[in-house]
Amino acid sequence: MLDIEDRGSVAVVHWRDGENRFNTASIARWHEVVDELEARDGPLAVVIVGEGKFFSNGLDLDAFAAEPETADAVVDDVHRLFGRLLLLPAYTALALNGHTFAGGAMLACCGDTRVMREDRGYWCLPETDLGLPLTEPMFAAVTARLPVAAAAEAMNTARRYTAADALAAGLVEHTAPEAEVLDRAVELAAPIAGKDRAVIARHKHMLFADAARVCGHAPEPAA
Repeated sequence: MLDIEDRGSVAVVHWRDGENRFNTASIARWHEVVDELEARDGPLAVVIVGEGKFFSNGLDLDAFAAEPETADAVVDDVHRLFGRLLLLPAYTALALNGHTFAGGAMLACCGDTRVMREDRGYWCLPETDLGLPLTEPMFAAVTARLPVAAAAEAMNTARRYTAADALAAGLVEHTAPEAEVLDRAVELAAPIAGKDRAVIARHKHMLFADAARVCGHAPEPAA
């Protein structure tokens, strides 16, 4: 389940599907949520958060095994989601409340800032353990913001980063105790909500249009 909670001008997107994996139902709902956010006028910032010990465990490989005919379409829609979030016309903070793996870590790379729970939970790109290389769109999403050295280590070693490790590597910008992760993300996002969203959108297009295009999302910038 994905729903939006409004905290003043900050829209908090809650993902509450257990391990929060991408499958046919969840990715369809994700695009509905982004449609709603893109359609909003006026002041806006966005926070994305999971629930319990998971932020997101990425692609739903069990669902793909059960229904392999759905896999390509879901992965294409996940790619497009990454592109849409990279260019979302609002400042976006990720509240990494728990394990942030694979596609979940890629999703986290698409926001403007990240707060990671400091007491437990890992950030990890496990593809070298899984034998599943990143696609070109996934690579574009991961490298859009991460320091090159950090991206290379994360991609090639499948290292499981604690919050302290992730902060030191530049994978996240902030850490907080479990009870404060969401509030800290809202606190970071709220002051940006009232800034000029058209300018933010233009700047994001300058910064990330190439990566978003690789992900299958290539809108023209606003004039």
